Amino acid sequence: MVVRGRAGDVKAPRRLIRRHAPRCLEKAAVRTGNDAGAWSLCSVNQVEETKILLRMAPIFAAAVLGYIPMPLILTFTVQQGSTMNTKLGSVHISPATLFLIPIIFQLVILILYDRVIVPPLRRLTGYVGGVTHLQRIGVGFIATIMATAVAAVVEIRRKSAADESSLADGTAGIPLSVFWLTPQFFLIGIFDVTSFVGLLEFFCSEVSMGMKSIGSSIFYCILGVSAWLGSLLIQVTNRVTRRGGKGNGGSGGWLDGANLNNGKLERFYVVLCIIEVVALLSYVFFARRYVYRNEQKVVTQGGTMCDTGNGADMI
Repeated sequence: MVVRGRAGDVKAPRRLIRRHAPRCLEKAAVRTGNDAGAWSLCSVNQVEETKILLRMAPIFAAAVLGYIPMPLILTFTVQQGSTMNTKLGSVHISPATLFLIPIIFQLVILILYDRVIVPPLRRLTGYVGGVTHLQRIGVGFIATIMATAVAAVVEIRRKSAADESSLADGTAGIPLSVFWLTPQFFLIGIFDVTSFVGLLEFFCSEVSMGMKSIGSSIFYCILGVSAWLGSLLIQVTNRVTRRGGKGNGGSGGWLDGANLNNGKLERFYVVLCIIEVVALLSYVFFARRYVYRNEQKVVTQGGTMCDTGNGADMI
């Protein structure tokens, strides 16, 4: 017998639609005669909520992998900017204020996305946000791949300018404008507007009403775990490149020391680009097989748009 909860209980949680996979979890809601406590028997809602979390786990893992480059790019970009020409007219810009550039881009891109891009996409596709949550997240991953590639090219140009000016051993004064970093900041802004918002909306919309706080917590876990893995990646990269000594004359690792001119930051950006490509491929693999709990299509009723709220099996 399956435990469904008391029908007359007004405070009972809303019954979730029963999903067929994975079927093995349904045994937790079957009475066996040995139900000694609360942990021995689960309700159907508890089983379905567990299924929801398990179905989102691959998206979570792919998102963690895809988020690793973001904090690293921001950190190293500020270090790059501190070695470049930070003069804007007659005013010198502090390297710490470079974080304002992606924030400004995010504000501008978000307005353009909501006011210019979403309305025609909504009419074309019929989705509330113009595209589905998973499609929006995928766009952000593509922007991250481009950001890491552009960052590698800019770093090569920066080191070339340092060599031409005989400033390879210096830590500042390279005659290259800090605004060379603008393209990667712009792409980071696209990532935040698409993947950041998309992931938050995805997890909050896919969990049940009783798990809304868990949905947002899952998203912020992605940020924390990816930041920790980024720090681990730096340590592993330095240890591996320091041990081999290949390509760096037997000196320190790619990111050792305070002088970026003596390191191999451009190679590290290439590594981040490869990681992001792997993250995108794995994400697309899992996203194409994901089935939404709530359909994101809209229907027109009296000239107004509203969410249908039915299940669908689209990306």
